[in-house]
Amino acid sequence: MLHEVTSEAMRLPLPLLLLFGGKAILGSLADKPFLSATAPVLDDEEKFASYIPAHLRCDACRAVAYQMGQHLAKAEAKSHAPDSSGLQELSESIYTDVLDRTCSQNWQSYGVQEVNRMKRLMGPGLSKGTEPSISVMITGGPWPNRLSMTCFQYLGDFGEDQIYEAYRQGHETLEALLCEGTQGSCSQENQVSREEL
Repeated sequence: MLHEVTSEAMRLPLPLLLLFGGKAILGSLADKPFLSATAPVLDDEEKFASYIPAHLRCDACRAVAYQMGQHLAKAEAKSHAPDSSGLQELSESIYTDVLDRTCSQNWQSYGVQEVNRMKRLMGPGLSKGTEPSISVMITGGPWPNRLSMTCFQYLGDFGEDQIYEAYRQGHETLEALLCEGTQGSCSQENQVSREEL
């Protein structure tokens, strides 16, 4: 009988050890913030429209301006005809071709992400701001085609010459040309209506 009591006594510490060990593990997990992420829930316009929804147009414009600037900078770096300021000025045929290729790219690195309960277009050239430490971004689908169409629309609206001239004055000037102004996607009026959504 004494042997059975000893056997029971030896079994007791293991569950207690697991209980106390489990609390120690849970306690250390509770010290760290809980991270969770869900994909943004897209409405019908965001899923099916052929255009960029109004609340994402500023982000789309900034993405297009960034890509135009990146492609033009690469082309200038390859050029061997510096102008008086030491920059590589492109011929009209080259910058026209570069801008056309910019709009024709696949745009796969862009997508929609929910940040602070607000859907944002994310990708290269778009500031992350106060982004959560973990998030889900929806890429592909209609976004590449929408960005390509937006890019070509800007080429039609402003023309390659005006876009290249703005680029030569700096990224801020290019972004201002495409995105600011009274009708620009990032204008104050459009920002107010975007925040109301």
